[in-house]
Amino acid sequence: MDFQLSDDQRALRAGVRELLAGRFGRDRMRAALDDGTGVDRALWRELGEAGFFALRLPEAEGGVGLGLPESVLLFEEVGRSLLPGPLIATHLAAGPVKGAAQGGTVVAVLDPGQPVAHLGEADALLVLGPGYGPRASAASVDVTRVRGDATPVRSIDPFTPLWRAGDPEETGERLPGGGRLRDEGALLTAAEQLGSAARTTEMAVQHAGEREQFGSPIGSFQAVKHLCAGMLVRAELARCAVYAAAVTADPVEIAGAKLLADDAAVRNARDCLQVHGGMGFTWEADVHLHLKRAWLRSGQWLTAAAAEEVLAGDLC
Repeated sequence: MDFQLSDDQRALRAGVRELLAGRFGRDRMRAALDDGTGVDRALWRELGEAGFFALRLPEAEGGVGLGLPESVLLFEEVGRSLLPGPLIATHLAAGPVKGAAQGGTVVAVLDPGQPVAHLGEADALLVLGPGYGPRASAASVDVTRVRGDATPVRSIDPFTPLWRAGDPEETGERLPGGGRLRDEGALLTAAEQLGSAARTTEMAVQHAGEREQFGSPIGSFQAVKHLCAGMLVRAELARCAVYAAAVTADPVEIAGAKLLADDAAVRNARDCLQVHGGMGFTWEADVHLHLKRAWLRSGQWLTAAAAEEVLAGDLC
């Protein structure tokens, strides 16, 4: 069995990376950070036109007709770029929620007991069932009512505004395949974490090769080499788990992939900050943005505690 990416998959990944680099490169990202810009509606529609949200819809319904492995490749690139917004929820809601596939509707996710990201910018809500299990739904709830009863809370990620909301009354139809929503959302979040872990590894290696101390690049010092090597191992281990889970779509493998990807994203960002030294703690460095986003993602769709329960249940 061949687990290597196909030529079409490589082309898809390269195309998404090029699109995001051109529309949300570092300068654009920093400008959005300084301006407090949340969801860029123009970019959202451009992603919709490129088939980002409709990637897995059948061609007969205006989609691209690809599968979960290709979605993982897309969201891995999103993790590298730090693109803000509820991209996963909108991707999962494409088709049943009008306008989501085209990028005209921003869909946020409401997970009971968890803060809602980007509620202030959402046009619709994807409502998950409580806990981790087969009961998950996406209801066309009254976003205005939910927003009116919600309270903004401080977010660790400057790109991700959070709101504390109660349990809304479901006023719309449930999405087909609702039981898979949490699994797929967890896997795509793991893909974002993988992209972030890979990107911080590259940032650390680049800085270690350029920064000099005592007349030599700091990358020539054994301690720094060990940090970078550990980052690479964590990222590649997570990559294997995420890609395998994308092929099988098995809930247990998805839980394991989420745990590994969360660990890789958080620990790699910390080690990248360590390699950067005092510079890494400054606002001008991008390292803290990856670390804060990784912390936030680790609590979304599938927490470590819930993933561990899934794995323990499978063992027992």
